Amino acid sequence: MKKRSLWLITGLMTVALLGVFVMQLYYIREAYNLKSQLFEQDVQQALGTVVNKVQKIYAAGHINKKDDELRKERERDFRVKAQQIVDFKEKYKEEEAKRKLEQQKKIIADLNLRDAEVKRAFLRAQMISEDVFREISNPNNKGNSSLQVEVNFGVDDFGNVIGNVSQTVISKSGSAFSVGGAKLPDSIRYLATNPRTLMPMTVSIERVRPEIALKFKTEDHIAEQKYEQGLKALMQDTLALEGNNLSLLEDVAKEMRQVYVPINQRVSRDVLDTLIKKEMLDRNITLAYDFWLKLANKDSVLYQKVANGFVDPLPQNTYRTTLFSNDVFNDPGMLYLYFPNKNSLILSNMWATMASSAGLLLVLIFIFTYTIYAILKQKKISEMKTDFINNMTHEFKTPVATIMIASEALKDPEIVEDKGRVSRLAGIIYDENVRLGNHIERVLSIARLEKKELKLEHKEVNIHDLIAAVVDSMSLQLQKKNAVLTLNLNAPESLIFGDELHLSNVFYNLVDNANKYSTEPPEITITTRNTGKHLLIAIADKGIGMTKEQTKRIFDQFYRVPTGNLHDVKGFGLGLNYVQDIIEQMNGTIKVHSEKDNGTTFEISLPLNHNHNR
Repeated sequence: MKKRSLWLITGLMTVALLGVFVMQLYYIREAYNLKSQLFEQDVQQALGTVVNKVQKIYAAGHINKKDDELRKERERDFRVKAQQIVDFKEKYKEEEAKRKLEQQKKIIADLNLRDAEVKRAFLRAQMISEDVFREISNPNNKGNSSLQVEVNFGVDDFGNVIGNVSQTVISKSGSAFSVGGAKLPDSIRYLATNPRTLMPMTVSIERVRPEIALKFKTEDHIAEQKYEQGLKALMQDTLALEGNNLSLLEDVAKEMRQVYVPINQRVSRDVLDTLIKKEMLDRNITLAYDFWLKLANKDSVLYQKVANGFVDPLPQNTYRTTLFSNDVFNDPGMLYLYFPNKNSLILSNMWATMASSAGLLLVLIFIFTYTIYAILKQKKISEMKTDFINNMTHEFKTPVATIMIASEALKDPEIVEDKGRVSRLAGIIYDENVRLGNHIERVLSIARLEKKELKLEHKEVNIHDLIAAVVDSMSLQLQKKNAVLTLNLNAPESLIFGDELHLSNVFYNLVDNANKYSTEPPEITITTRNTGKHLLIAIADKGIGMTKEQTKRIFDQFYRVPTGNLHDVKGFGLGLNYVQDIIEQMNGTIKVHSEKDNGTTFEISLPLNHNHNR
């Protein structure tokens, strides 16, 4: 990929990412504004409800006060009216008793008058009771009657029979009839003598004459009507004391308008705080708040929730409303409500939105970064593969050219006759074929390692013996560059489980690199030591070294450290990648420490053979 195309893709992706970021910020801001507006609506509704309740409480207090006054007044009037009714009834009873007494006197007077008339009209008229009247009227009551008859007969000088009959009533009780002492019967009975015939007879008179009874009945009816009308009038006055609700409300409203009451007496601080808290909780607002109440027409704070609640000018997130908006005669008062942590509430309600936006942005940033990283990595891999192909071509070209030259020489008849030269040319062809085969095997080993197809043998290996064998096999190469190799194989325990062939290749690669990457005669030191349950192998040189950036990439596939003016260092950039893979498959680690122009040290850590240690 061309650098121009890479920059174009990076630019377009950056613009797209910034666009998404800006849209997310706009969306979050709009969501915050919407949440803030909803919060303000809830607070304003809560304040409006608080104001209505305060006014209702104040009005209810006046109504209750007025109702108590009216109730006491009604109770007092009820007591007065009840006493008036009792007095009225007592008076009626007294008047009724007097009337009855007067009627009785009139009846007695009339009876006395008629009694005198009876006694004048009849001889020896004597009043009898109802019991005596029934006795003498009963024909079966012989010998037991209270009536005694006396007959006196004689003959006068002329021979005429003369005489008289007298009858007397004998009272069994012996008590005389008293008009005032006993109840009079409906009819008054007299035993008398007929003045004409001189025969006994009974005379009856009515206790009350009809005209007098009618007169008395009329008087009683008139008195009873007057009593009922008077009692009804008193009862109606009592019921009227219940009052009229509309009139009561009008009186209360008039009193509330005319009487001046300070605001702090209309509503208490605790009641106001309780109402605000309740309305906030009803709307799911649990934020801490401060409130204060001040006069609307004067800069005077009446009371507040906290000591430092009221500040001037008003801070943000402060809401206010008129407490008694309908009161035009008194100061209506201003209620202020302040939320110091409003933003934290809104942001906490938006955590899901913000988290999703942040997560989306992080995903996009990760994708963007990973895409750029993958493009750059692929570009580097492409460049390294190109270098690898070039190096491989040069590495393969040399033995192929050597074999071709040797093969052409063998076609020469003169050379064929010289057996020594033929043998030498055959040896050259063989060596170059081996060299070519080693290159091919190295590339194939790396391919198998990448595919995890390389099978390692795990057997007991003595690292000291293996290092000595590798160094011995490389003696000619080391001598060619006058290398000085120092072995400090001081580890008491040197047995591990591993693949001897691949471990020998690991040490060969590391020693070969130390030998190649030195401008002066190489100085190589191999040291072993034990740490806990591991064997440490350090291979150090004093060659050209590497920068920190190069040490980070030294184990990458196809990567080769630049050698400056040295053009004789050949390779595919696969050796250290192969070394790292082999060590890791043996459960070991490899580290590199290097400074530019001060040499490099590779440190390998391998687990010891625990069975042998036991």
